[in-house]
Amino acid sequence: MQISTTANPTPVEQARLEEIHANPGFGTHFTDHMLLVEWTPDAGWHNARIEPYGPLTLDPATAVLHYAQETFEGMKAYRHADGSIWTFRPEQNAARMIRSSQRLAFPELPVEHFVDCVDALVEADQRWVPDNTGGGEKSLYLRPFMFASEKFLGVRPAQHVTFMVIASPAGAYFKGGIKPVNLWLSETFTRAGRGGMGAAKTGGNYAASLAAQREAIEQGCDQVVFLDDQEFRYIEELGGMNLFFVHKDGSIVTPETGTILEGITRDSIIELAGKLGHAVEERKFSIDEWRDGVTSGEITEIFACGTAAVVTPVGELRTPSAVTPAPASTDLTMQIRDALVGMQFGRTEDTFGWMHQVC
Repeated sequence: MQISTTANPTPVEQARLEEIHANPGFGTHFTDHMLLVEWTPDAGWHNARIEPYGPLTLDPATAVLHYAQETFEGMKAYRHADGSIWTFRPEQNAARMIRSSQRLAFPELPVEHFVDCVDALVEADQRWVPDNTGGGEKSLYLRPFMFASEKFLGVRPAQHVTFMVIASPAGAYFKGGIKPVNLWLSETFTRAGRGGMGAAKTGGNYAASLAAQREAIEQGCDQVVFLDDQEFRYIEELGGMNLFFVHKDGSIVTPETGTILEGITRDSIIELAGKLGHAVEERKFSIDEWRDGVTSGEITEIFACGTAAVVTPVGELRTPSAVTPAPASTDLTMQIRDALVGMQFGRTEDTFGWMHQVC
């Protein structure tokens, strides 16, 4: 894919950038540039360009504003000690966007074009990738997304689609560092159902989680747990992360996908845990099995995972009528986390071939 570049004439000054890198937060500061590619039935994907970061001009009738035809991805760029910059399994993000596009009736952006686009923006804004000399886990969060940009109010697949990539330096996802997150079990809301869009990475799925997430925060919890929509019994996922349950014999269970998103961090943990000697089973996992397992000591650890948070231990599970205590250990959780993070930042060997060098 040929990508033209128009440099930002007023890039963020270096002194200001250093201030941002000192305390980047998450998703609050954005780089000097953004990437755009357009699609129409006649021209296909065309007009790929990098231009100065700035607002979009959209007609009030732009289809995405009315029918939510939109998909997105989340990934990171990491600066290694030698100054090189890498991404983690970008082809998997590209493949997942294709699956999401199929569900949302979007054109498919080929894997190689997706990776080329992400690489091009990272290279253009490489000074925004934080340095972690002396330790730390700062990175450049990357947000590829696609939306129906056609001016049209009819209900049908869009005939004009825009794919974009923006980027934002990121620090720790959870304030206060790595510590067990307390979870609220939603007894009112579900997030996805059979035949729905739960397995697609689309904004509507996250919008559907917000009322429950607000309830969780009001109850002093960090995230919300969703159950299946059929029996209201089986664990699906959190508002933005997948779950793993470690048993005392070392085996691990993670809820099966189908109605929930196939997380790339989740998939990586399944492979990594297997290499560490832990059998991982993907199956239905009930809320009763969670409660009884922790109470009996059969479940020794629970952790959540996702691109933004990587891996984080799970603490209490709270409901209006009961509290299930935090499991006894976080040892394997932190071992898996350290292995993933070490690989991403080039501190340990990448024995899987997951890292992709950008520049």
